[in-house]
Amino acid sequence: MKFLSLILLAVVGFGFWVRLAPSDPARWHVTAGDAGNRDFAGAAIRTVAASPGDFARLDRIIRATPRTTVLAGTPEQGMVTYVTRSKVWGFPDYTTVEARQGALVIHARLRFGSSDLGVNRARVTGWIAALEAGQGQA
Repeated sequence: MKFLSLILLAVVGFGFWVRLAPSDPARWHVTAGDAGNRDFAGAAIRTVAASPGDFARLDRIIRATPRTTVLAGTPEQGMVTYVTRSKVWGFPDYTTVEARQGALVIHARLRFGSSDLGVNRARVTGWIAALEAGQGQA
């Protein structure tokens, strides 16, 4: 019984730690560096052509995503980092969108673990599809 109580306490403690661990903008609100389109075990980078106003539209699409908040930046500053938390555990994923000459670079990555099972890639793909479909109009 003591062993099960310790395991339960560890699971609950881990859950609180994941939800309450601070997000340091100095660590997460950073450029993707050399862009392109790449997939990693816990991350995805996409570069999409952009017209004036696309960053603001994408910002509205991202902010409408459940459990998503802004960590730092604004479209007017040319870079925004968002935090999207998983529904059950509240795991944070960080997505930085950066405006570059005629393009938007979207870099989504996990904070905890080594694989997100494609969650970040799927989320970014959905945001790009919504942008291309004309969603997020003011």
